[in-house]
Amino acid sequence: MKSVTALVEEILRPFLEKESLELYDLAFVKEGPNRFLRIFIDSDQGISLEDCEKVSQFLNQNLDDTDPIKEQYYLEVSSPGIERLLKTEAHFKKYIGHRIKMNLFTTFEGQKVLTGKLLDRDDEFVRLLDDCTGKEMAIPVALVSKAKNIMEF
Repeated sequence: MKSVTALVEEILRPFLEKESLELYDLAFVKEGPNRFLRIFIDSDQGISLEDCEKVSQFLNQNLDDTDPIKEQYYLEVSSPGIERLLKTEAHFKKYIGHRIKMNLFTTFEGQKVLTGKLLDRDDEFVRLLDDCTGKEMAIPVALVSKAKNIMEF
């Protein structure tokens, strides 16, 4: 049996491609007594309120028709924001050369929070030019609890 996120992605992906939008992230989470289906969309031109409305209307109609989610939930459609979470290898690759901030599960070379220029990301390591030490670091992907790009103005 497919997960809720896999079913929603299957329904959503063709529509997003037709609209020249990208599925940045998708989550079905429980917060307190409520469930939320969160869809984050992106495009090279940015995301407008109209883009979010279009995707929301499409999902409302198609999820009602197919009814893949049996419990009550709230649907949220939005942009990942200017400073966005980097979760997948593709997310990291898009921000090579940019400054990022990473929180780690445990300390690495004496630091639990790292900030610096993203050099690369592969299956095993995130390579970063650390702001504090000026050194290039190879941080195991398994140690990264949270990462996001940093917008500089």
